[in-house]
Formats: sequence, C-alpha cells, structure tokens
Amino acid sequence: MRIIFMGTPDFAVPSLNALVGAGHDVVAVYSQPPRRAGRGKALTPSPVHQRAEALGIAVRTPLSLRTAEAQSEFAELEADIAIVAAYGLILPQAILDAPRLGCLNVHASLLPRWRGAAPIHRALLAGDAETGVTIMQMEAGLDTGPMRAKRCTPVARKTSGDLTSELANLGADLLVEVLGALNAHPPITQPDVGVTYAAKIDKAESRLDFSQSADQVERQIRAFAPTPGAFFEFQGERIRILAADWADGTGAPGELLDNHMTIACGTGVIRPTRVQRAGKSAMSATELLRGYALPAGTILS
Repeated sequence: MRIIFMGTPDFAVPSLNALVGAGHDVVAVYSQPPRRAGRGKALTPSPVHQRAEALGIAVRTPLSLRTAEAQSEFAELEADIAIVAAYGLILPQAILDAPRLGCLNVHASLLPRWRGAAPIHRALLAGDAETGVTIMQMEAGLDTGPMRAKRCTPVARKTSGDLTSELANLGADLLVEVLGALNAHPPITQPDVGVTYAAKIDKAESRLDFSQSADQVERQIRAFAPTPGAFFEFQGERIRILAADWADGTGAPGELLDNHMTIACGTGVIRPTRVQRAGKSAMSATELLRGYALPAGTILS
C-alpha cells in the first residue's frame, strides 16, 4: 500500500519499521517538530523523525494540519491510507478524508477503555489487570472510531516503560496483520458501555501520596517509571522511587519505619528497591542508604 505514517515518540517507531519491513510504500512521515532537549537545549528531532531519515523517507513537521496549504500538501501524496501512532496533532476532517481508505490509529488501550492522551499511565494507576492495543478507524471524535482489531496483555507488575515497549511491538505486529487483510478486519462500532478517558498526565501527579494504600502507592511508582519518576522530598531534595515492593505493616503515612527505607502508607507499607537522587544515576535502595541517612521515624512528604 501507499502509506503516510504519522507518529512522534519511541512508541511509534516499531510501527514504522513494521510497515517498511512488510514492503509497504511509506511515501512520507509526519512528526512533531524538533524540540529542545538535553543539557545544551539543542533542537532534537523526534524518535520517529530520526528513524524515518535513517530509512530515507521524507519527513514533514508542520505545526498544524488546519491550514489549507498543509491539507493540500497532504492530499497531493495520494496515499491509500494514513497510519497514526501517538502523533500528537489533531487531524481535521480534510486530513481524515484525504487517503483513499482513511486513517488508522494504533492506540495503546483496549478501547473504549482509556480513550485519550495517557492510556498506559491511567491503566496502571487504576490497577487494571490487563491492557492492550486497538487498531481503530479514525473519525473526528476523541478515539471514538470503529475498531478493526485488538490484542491484549496482562499488566502484572510492569512499569509504564515496560508496557510502552511491549504495546508498541504488539501494535506494530497487529497493524501489519490488519493491513495485510483489511477486509478480514471489518470496522466494529465501539460499545457505549465501559468508556473511560485517559487525561494527559500532570507532573504533579508523580509526587507520592503516602496517605493512599501501599498497593496504590506501588501502582503510582510503576505508572511513572522510568519517567518522570514518582518522588518524595527529603530535606529539600527530590528522591525518585523507580521500583518497590509492598506488604502489610502499620505506621503514620510517610513514616520511615526502619533503617532499610520501609515507608508506611495509609494501609500497609512499601519497600523501595530502586531509587534515584536528583542528578544521580539510579541505584538500589541499599546502595543509597550506604551514604545517605534516612533516619527511622522521619515523616516523608
């Protein structure tokens, strides 16, 4: 097929690779414009932008698709279909209608659960037992389009980083399967029951709330690992917890119960296993405590 690919972060790269590997003609890649990143704040192309250039595919980075010029340039590509994976721009109706077969979206949830910007984080925070990917025929609504295929995976003790990588690969495989037999995957209208919305993550949500139960705190840790990292503050310094176990136990919420970094929650306790100080590399909790005093009885916030 003659395809336009639209994506920005690492999540979208496996889908682009899979399309090329399956022999499809990717005539152009659309991605978010380069952003300033790193200590030098140099303009850095997105992961999809970088991969497309390595594959020799033309890349376009419009700030908007709402202008007549952008829509005309898109239509002139005469694509059979457009594939969207975490692109980051709203697609106006003129863009949705331009490809002969419309636009398909690789969405990281089991629609209609977790429509919106942050489905992986929200699934983890909510304690979902499973999640997955949906290949959806796009329409103007927010992830409301009919579904062509789904693939599931258990959440278990995975982090957002783990799930992002796993779902990216699941979505890429499922995308190629759907495109290889489009008629065998007819669009199915999403049910009205079970709709939830995955609001964009606010960085303030990564501050740990030890008044919650230990299992909720542990889910919060996994939801924000590896970035931005769930954190608490001690003596004005942010310390991120990247992994932890939880168990029964009692104490005031946020209280350090021993010299092994056991922290009391609203119910139960957590025991951090991997942590990171500001500006330092990640390390085990044991390594941190060798040179950094966190006295028992301290109340963390």
